[in-house]
Amino acid sequence: MTDPTGQGEGRLADNIAYFARALRAAGLPVGPGAVLDAVTAVQAAGIGPREDFYWTLHAVLVKRHEHSILFDQAFRIFWRRRALIEKLIAQMSPIAPGAAREEKKPQAGALRVAEALATPQQEKPDPVEKTEFSARLTVSDREVLKAKDFAQMSATEVAVAKRLIAGISLPDDEVTTRRFLADPRGRSIDPRRTFRRSLRGGGAAIDLAYRSQTIRHVPVVALMDISGSMADYTRVFLHFLHAVAEKRRRVYSFVFATRLTNISRELTSRDPDEALARASKRVQDWEGGTRIAHALHSFNRHWSRRVLGQGAIVLLFTDGLEREVTPELTFEMDRLKRSCRRLIWLNPLLRFDSFEARAAGIRTMLPHVDEFRPIHNLASMEDLCRTLSGDPSKRTDPRRWLRAS
Repeated sequence: MTDPTGQGEGRLADNIAYFARALRAAGLPVGPGAVLDAVTAVQAAGIGPREDFYWTLHAVLVKRHEHSILFDQAFRIFWRRRALIEKLIAQMSPIAPGAAREEKKPQAGALRVAEALATPQQEKPDPVEKTEFSARLTVSDREVLKAKDFAQMSATEVAVAKRLIAGISLPDDEVTTRRFLADPRGRSIDPRRTFRRSLRGGGAAIDLAYRSQTIRHVPVVALMDISGSMADYTRVFLHFLHAVAEKRRRVYSFVFATRLTNISRELTSRDPDEALARASKRVQDWEGGTRIAHALHSFNRHWSRRVLGQGAIVLLFTDGLEREVTPELTFEMDRLKRSCRRLIWLNPLLRFDSFEARAAGIRTMLPHVDEFRPIHNLASMEDLCRTLSGDPSKRTDPRRWLRAS
C-alpha cells in the first residue's frame, strides 16, 4: 500500500494533527498528548496496509465505545483522497460534506464528522445579529429540532437536544399506596400514635394523631437495546432517563445486546456526560448483536422481583429485529407483561410512515405490550411523558399494527 497520509514521511505528523483536530471538532476528547502518542505509534508500527494504519490510530485516539462510529466516519472521509489533506490545510475544502451527501442513506455520525471537516463560518462581529440568531434558535429552530431524527443530528444539535431533554416536563404519575404516613392534616386517625400520646399523660386526655396514605411515583424500568441499529437512539434516550432519575430516584436502567447489564447505579451521577461515560465503560457488548429473548430471560430470572414491585412501568426500547425467533421470546414477553403494571414498547422504526409489522420478532412481541410508540425525536419524548402521566389521548393500541399487516 502507498503512504496513507498522501504527503510523504515529512508531513506525517502534520496530517495526523489535522486529523486529530477534525476528531476534536466532531466531539472526541483528543488532546495534544494523544496526537503525540498517535504519531509515535504510527512511526513505531510503520506504514503498512490501510487497515493497520486505521487500527493504530483507533487504539490511541478512541477511548470510549460510543466514539468508534465517529472515528470510522472521520477516517473514511479524511483519508479518502491523496489531495484531500492539501485542500483541508488550505482553508478546508468542502469535499467532506459532499462526500457525505453522495451516500444514499446517511450513516450514523456522518453528519457530525462532515461538519467537523467543513469550513467554519465566520462569526459576525455585530452583537445585534448574534442576539437575533439566538432568539430564532429558541423559537422556530427549536420546533424544527424537536421533529428532527436523533440519528441525523449534528454535534451542535445533539448538545442542544440534551439541554432540551433536561427541561422536558417529566411524567406526573403519582399513585396512592396502602401504606400510611404521619400527617397532622390527615383525614384518618392514627390509633397507634394516638394511644402512645395518651399514655404520656396518664390517659387523662386523648391527643388525637392523624395520618394519610403515602403517595409515591410509579417505578420506571427501562430495558434498552444497544445493538448497532439502536446505539444512536439509545445514547440520547439515556439522557432522558438520567433526567428522570435525577428528579425521582425510582428509575432502573438496563441495556442489552448479547447480554443484559444493569447501569442504574452509573446513571445516578449528577453530571449526565459523566454518567454515560461510566455506563459505557461498564457495558461490554455495545453495538453488538441482538438477543432479545436471552436478555428478557436474564431480566425475568434475576431482576424482575427486585425492581417490578409497586406497579412498575416497563419501557422496552428496541426495534424488535431479533436474530432468531423462538418460543422462548413469546414466553419471556408474556412473563414480563404479567409482572408489571404497563409494558410500553418504544420503537424508532415507527418514524417511517410506511412501517408494517412484518418482521417475525415484531409480530411475536406485539400481542404482549400495552402500547407501541415511536421514539426518534424530542417530540416523541414529550408524547411519552404525557402518556406516562396518564393522558389517555396519547395512548396507542398495538393491535392495530397487527391488523394493518
